[in-house]
Amino acid sequence: MISDLSQKKYIVLTGNYGSGKTEIALNLALHGAPRRSMTLVDLDIVNPYFRSGEKEAELKRAGVTVLMPVFAMTTVDIPALPPEIQSVFESSSDQVIFDVGGDDTGAAALGRYYPSFMKHREQTALALVVNCMRPLTRTADDILDLAQRIQQRGRLKIDLILNNTNLGGNTTPEMIETGEKICLACAQALQGIPLLNAGNRAVLDACRLSEPCIPVVRYMKPEWMEM
Repeated sequence: MISDLSQKKYIVLTGNYGSGKTEIALNLALHGAPRRSMTLVDLDIVNPYFRSGEKEAELKRAGVTVLMPVFAMTTVDIPALPPEIQSVFESSSDQVIFDVGGDDTGAAALGRYYPSFMKHREQTALALVVNCMRPLTRTADDILDLAQRIQQRGRLKIDLILNNTNLGGNTTPEMIETGEKICLACAQALQGIPLLNAGNRAVLDACRLSEPCIPVVRYMKPEWMEM
């Protein structure tokens, strides 16, 4: 059972737009950096917004190695995956975090590295990040459909679900608790894989949850959310 992500060398985070996977990727990388060598790989070739690569300077100041597609953060439409990404499977980093797009195209980028992931499968955790407040992942059926498509295109089995149900600063404990119930049903349907909850520490502390939690600090807050 995967109950502690820190025990895995390769953590792959995938999820639909708005799931918060990039936020969780940043949190894991920055939280781990003071104690171990960390690498963050931005493999999200689908979403031009909310990329982990946007925080490259902050990550590097914290000692995190950052790799991203060539042309990412530019006006070029289709980024190319640099050969340096392949090198992380032989690197000396204590932990490597992959931020991967959550639709079919994003999962295809993940599938490109299938042989390398399989070589290190016991050291790898593929996590599906879910926000049940988003339109495409509100129900168990929607989430399971997304999981199936990601597994088919990425060619890797999902190892755990991360319930990151939130509505930004308007998140309530009830939202997270409802998200946990939906995600637990999905985890059971996916051969009983583990579930972790993620969210603002203060809101998590007010929740009644049955599964472990990961506190998340918001790093990717856009300017329009400051208003």
